[in-house]
Amino acid sequence: MDLNALEDFQLVAAHGGFGRASRASGRSKATLSRRVADLEDSLGIRLIERGERSLGLTEAGQILLARLEGPMREVADAIAAARDGLEAPRGRLRVAAPLLFSQVALGRLAAAFQALYPQVQIEAVSEDRVADLVEEHFDVAIRINPRKDSVLVGRCFAKDRLLLAAAPAIEMPKRRKGDTPRVPAVVTPSYRDGELWSVQGGQLVVEPQPVLRLSSLLTVRDAVTAGAGAAMLPQSLIGHLLDKGELVAWGAAGDEVELWVLHTSRRLQSPKVRAFVEFICGCYPSGVFFVDA
Repeated sequence: MDLNALEDFQLVAAHGGFGRASRASGRSKATLSRRVADLEDSLGIRLIERGERSLGLTEAGQILLARLEGPMREVADAIAAARDGLEAPRGRLRVAAPLLFSQVALGRLAAAFQALYPQVQIEAVSEDRVADLVEEHFDVAIRINPRKDSVLVGRCFAKDRLLLAAAPAIEMPKRRKGDTPRVPAVVTPSYRDGELWSVQGGQLVVEPQPVLRLSSLLTVRDAVTAGAGAAMLPQSLIGHLLDKGELVAWGAAGDEVELWVLHTSRRLQSPKVRAFVEFICGCYPSGVFFVDA
């Protein structure tokens, strides 16, 4: 099977004609037409219906085009990976990361990585949404508790957990049978009124009474430290405050939170992606996520 013919078929189909495909690619119209015709002959099926002024894909052509996109992209990636394998990590590395991770860790990590690999330029986008790595041309993504994905693979590089915490001046409520104590709380916009907070494996359940709604967990932490109320906060974000006695943890909520570095293909990692994955995993040898105070 001639991969060039398949590529030319894709090109003609994408541009809707041999002339437009020729102008876009710089290949002659005759060459494109011959290669597509040879492809049809080799397959024994017609892929394109040629009209005087336009062309259209046959049903077989539509099926082939739909099935080609993934494999042809993998072939291109494989060739690029083979070439990159002979080189040191280089080029632009696009990283998608959650906002909080970017605020507390990514700048320091990016600077350290760039010092090790000066030929790599990191371009990071910090947003609290799930970016499409393929459509948006990201090389890697940092995600919290990612769902299983048939396209993305990666490694868990650290774990964190949520703690219910408050300033020492706010007394931790005592559990009474049949009673759910109310506590002043600092919440984020995602908090639903009436939602209960449970820690210590259900040994302590409280009903938050929101006094502040803040979109940034850094702002929530500062408000809690100032005595505004209790809040659910990542242990990594408040560990140093717990050590200094400025906050008191009332208990841990649920399971540990996993931080993953993801990319699009286990088999076709470029040197820059492979280097970044190894680097970020190496930054947390204990597997515990922490924030420098």
